[in-house]
Amino acid sequence: MSLKCGIVGLPNVGKSTLFNCLSNAKAQAANFPFCTIEPNVGVITVPDNRLSELEKIVNPERVVPTTIEIVDIAGLVKGASKGEGLGNKFLANIRETDAIIHVLRCFDDPNIVHVDGSVNPVRDKEVVDFELQLKDLESVESKVNSLGKAAKSGDKEILKQLDYCQRLKTTLEQGKSARTVQPSNDAEEKILKDLQLLTAKPVLYLCNVDEASVKTGNQYVDQVKAAVKDEQAEVLVIGTKIEADIAELETYEERRMFLDELGLEEAGVNRLIRAAYKLLKLQTYFTAGVKEVRAWTIPVGATAPQAAGVIHTDFEKGFIRAEVMKINDFISFGSELAVKEAGKLGVEGKAYVVEDGDIMHFRFNV
Repeated sequence: MSLKCGIVGLPNVGKSTLFNCLSNAKAQAANFPFCTIEPNVGVITVPDNRLSELEKIVNPERVVPTTIEIVDIAGLVKGASKGEGLGNKFLANIRETDAIIHVLRCFDDPNIVHVDGSVNPVRDKEVVDFELQLKDLESVESKVNSLGKAAKSGDKEILKQLDYCQRLKTTLEQGKSARTVQPSNDAEEKILKDLQLLTAKPVLYLCNVDEASVKTGNQYVDQVKAAVKDEQAEVLVIGTKIEADIAELETYEERRMFLDELGLEEAGVNRLIRAAYKLLKLQTYFTAGVKEVRAWTIPVGATAPQAAGVIHTDFEKGFIRAEVMKINDFISFGSELAVKEAGKLGVEGKAYVVEDGDIMHFRFNV
């Protein structure tokens, strides 16, 4: 699927370092603003221990994980909504993403220059929010004006659209993001989608901390959590310097030893990738055979034919039925035959809504 997350934030907060840890693509990471000029796109493997369990049972010729796209976007400065710095480029690039990973600097280091001269993650968050809200306000005001003229006809549907846009306008004028005005029906959802508002995108806040704060957080992290408590947004704590050190280690054993020394169960980037996957409202189903065990990405709520279409459009067009096993049943019984004998293999039609972790075989006719 083409859905992707954009990494945003002020200059020098750790965006490019984080991107380098996530991707084999190398964004320049340097101690000066705008070290990332063009958006760097990385295709990131989604960690999933279930693939390892399937591999043990099936012993396939190859294993293919699922992926998402992560985009490292140039740092934003005050006035971006009016074109300051690289503002126009920043805003255009973020508009093309489906969700936002907002990196906030939550560590002190006199050797790393802060664009505003001091560390204050809540202020940094508000700078980015303000610029995005201003740009969104331009879009909403234009829509309100056009709907206002059309509403003179008395059309009830247009009046409803106008009401929703006016609520969006009021919200943005109050310094709040558009995602706080959730659409209540299909018409409002269509308006929101058509407007492509920057602050309507789902967001995850990533607190970039020093080594001492990776496990317990710090006062900066506490400030961020308090500031976003009403946004229904997840807050992750990661030390990008530590993640960069982990990324340099060549073997699993070396990485495991390093994590053990820090008292960490897994690398922070693994948690981030799974959180980004969830933020995009994606889930995974599997196909499992001796040729290949593979994870497939689908939107939450996808039906069986839609899931089949991810493999090939002909599978969706000619869909007949899907044979479905729950992954826990497959792991527990140890084979497809054993699952069938236990009466745990389901035969599902076109209306079946796929669940995360389903193992599926499709029957189709073209």
